[in-house]
Amino acid sequence: MLSAPWIAALLALFLWWFSTGAILWRVRTADRAGDKAHAGSVLWSLPLLAAGLYGLWATRSDPTTTGVYLAFLSTLAVWGWIELSFLSGVITGPSRAPCPPDIRGPERFFRAWGTVAHHELLLALGLLVALALMSGAENAFGFWTYIILYAARISAKLNLFLGVPKINSEFLPLTLTHLDSHFRKRPVGWFFPVSVSLLSFAVACWLKGLWTAPDAPAAVGFALLSTITALAVLEHWFMVLPLPDEKLWRWMIPGPSWEEKRRSKSMEEGPPSQ
Repeated sequence: MLSAPWIAALLALFLWWFSTGAILWRVRTADRAGDKAHAGSVLWSLPLLAAGLYGLWATRSDPTTTGVYLAFLSTLAVWGWIELSFLSGVITGPSRAPCPPDIRGPERFFRAWGTVAHHELLLALGLLVALALMSGAENAFGFWTYIILYAARISAKLNLFLGVPKINSEFLPLTLTHLDSHFRKRPVGWFFPVSVSLLSFAVACWLKGLWTAPDAPAAVGFALLSTITALAVLEHWFMVLPLPDEKLWRWMIPGPSWEEKRRSKSMEEGPPSQ
């Protein structure tokens, strides 16, 4: 049954939804416990990174259906740890200052880069490691999964920087609230259609590979790539269309504590009158 492409597509869809929710849940839970909890999340999840890297290496010569699935899962493990380290505020960038509203041009770009520089370098390092592990591999689906995730993430960040109509800032953890000032809410510019078109072209290429796949493992691999790339396209459209996409994960995130609600209400009401 696992050799059916539609099963692979459903699995990729579930993992996209569940892994995103799990990371958001852990980050929000750590927000309420303090900075040490964020560092603990990254430290205690290091076995996930190690397992992912080992999985990529172990499956490089395994072109079976099981090997394709394990390579895909291994890449998600590596990617998930990198995302957790970023959202936890452990590996971000040298700058944590909000962007002044009057900053424009190159200075705004370099300020934004300063908030994510270390994270971007880690992503690039992950790409180089994946490339080294996959050199001459019979099963390269793990590597292509990382390529898609990497390209889609860079594209999403650039779109948020250049400006999109819709930004879900409510999902930003306390450690990254300064990032909101570097985003720009505005009508769609030239970069959005270019990025969506390129990602859509990649979907078409993977679907062609699925249609012409010589065997079941290749069909599973292309089904996984097609689905994860199509989801990247969907995430881009979430930044433009007025859809309640935040409801996909909001129910998984712990709500504010009684103390947080009290503080929020107090801030809204202002100081008591004398």
